[in-house]
Amino acid sequence: MTVAMPDHFDHCEANLRKQDRDLWLACLFAPATVRRDLHAIYAFVSEIRDIRAKVSQPLLGEMRLRWWSDTLESLNLDVAHAHPVADALRDVMRRNALPREEFLRLLEAHIFDLYDDPMPTRAALESYCRSTCAAPIEWAAKIIGAPPSNAFHDAGMALGLTRTLCASDQKFIPLDGSPTSPQDYSKVRRQLIKLAQDYYQRALHASGALTSGREALLPASVIPLFLEQLAQRDYDPAQGPITISPLRRQWRLWRAARNYGL
Repeated sequence: MTVAMPDHFDHCEANLRKQDRDLWLACLFAPATVRRDLHAIYAFVSEIRDIRAKVSQPLLGEMRLRWWSDTLESLNLDVAHAHPVADALRDVMRRNALPREEFLRLLEAHIFDLYDDPMPTRAALESYCRSTCAAPIEWAAKIIGAPPSNAFHDAGMALGLTRTLCASDQKFIPLDGSPTSPQDYSKVRRQLIKLAQDYYQRALHASGALTSGREALLPASVIPLFLEQLAQRDYDPAQGPITISPLRRQWRLWRAARNYGL
C-alpha cells in the first residue's frame, strides 16, 4: 500500500493556507493528531472549487475533474499519482474509511461551475451544497472522531448556501422556471438567506448536544458575518461579491473556537 510522504501533507497545508485561509485557520483548532488529515481533505476541496478560475474553457475543466474521478476510483491500487494532494487524500480516505462515492459526488457537482447554465431548481441547489460543503464538514467530523449529529450536515448546508449567495454569479439563484426580473431574483435571494439562517440555527442547536468534535463546525462559524451583510443588500450583481475583512473573520473563528463550535 502506498503511503503519502510527509512532504505531501506539507504541500496540502501550504496550498490550503494560500487558497482558503479561513479553512486553514479552522484546522489550527483541531486536535494536532488529525490536523494534517484535515489539511488534505480541505486542500482537495479548495483545489476542486478553484478549477473554474484556472481553465479557459469548460472542456478543460471537465478533463481535470475526470482525472480526479479516475484517481479516486483507483483508490485501492498501489499506485502513486505524482500529485501530492491526490496521494495525501487517498491515504486519508483509506485510513479513515471515508466514503469514496461522496468524493465522486463532489466532483460531479462541480461540473455545474464550468458552464453558464442557471441552477434549475432549489432542490438542485441544496443537492449542490450537500455535495460540495456539507459532505466535507461531515468528513472532518469523522476524522476528528465526533459522534453522529445533524449539526455537521446543517452547518455545511448553511455554509454552502451562504457561499453561493455571496458570489456575484447570479446563475446560482434558482428561479424554478419563474421570470427573471430583478424583483424575482431579490425575492428568491431573500428566501435563500432565510433558508441558510434556518440551517445555521439548527446546526447551532444540535451542536449543544455534542460531547466532542465541535472543531469540525468551525468552517461554518463565519456564516453570521456574511448573512448579516446579505440581509442588508438588495440583489444587484453589479455590486460584486460580499466580502468580510480577514480580521473580522479571524476574530469570529477564534471566538467560536473558544466556545467549542459555532
